[in-house]
Amino acid sequence: MPLAAAEPLAGAADEARVEGDMRLAIDDRATVFMRRLNLWKDETVAWFKTLASAAVYATLIVTFGFQVARVEGLSMAPTLEDQDRLIVNKFAYRIGEPRRGDIVMLYYPVDPDKSFVKRVIAEEGDQVRIVDGRVFVNDVPMQDDFVLPEYRSHDDFGPSVIPEGYYFVMGDHRNNSSDSRHWGFVPKKYIIGKVQIRWWPIPTAHVF
Repeated sequence: MPLAAAEPLAGAADEARVEGDMRLAIDDRATVFMRRLNLWKDETVAWFKTLASAAVYATLIVTFGFQVARVEGLSMAPTLEDQDRLIVNKFAYRIGEPRRGDIVMLYYPVDPDKSFVKRVIAEEGDQVRIVDGRVFVNDVPMQDDFVLPEYRSHDDFGPSVIPEGYYFVMGDHRNNSSDSRHWGFVPKKYIIGKVQIRWWPIPTAHVF
């Protein structure tokens, strides 16, 4: 009889152990899930921080450093062709000045919402004169072998002295370029930067 009375107690103990094991397993699964959730949350926050940092750096680079641009038209041919891709160094003229021969990206003085790519022909204080398409800077003929014979113009201009803080620019395709001959001098504040690299098309990539 004592043995028969002890059997239910042993069964109850077994059931208690099973329930305890189940609670432990459930607790373990919940703990693992919460750890994974926290890890996922930390990774997501880190990813967003990285993305935000990259966006800030990209904005700073575009605003103060470099800008990617695309040539539209043939006013700078053969030096630059239509749809060439360029990297413009915007920092160059924050620490220096545009120089004769520099290829620059600038805001169109008549409509600053538009931008052009041209070559600096004369700086402030220079005298520029064009006779039958031949350019003279301070009465010295400009070395412009980059202009193809069929791209030369036959117009006259000046003589005119470039005011302080302004530049005279022209396209290399002289008879197919809207430039300082037509709309005047360019203030330095309108010069966005120096064309540093043509990176596309790759076969004609070039550093200026």
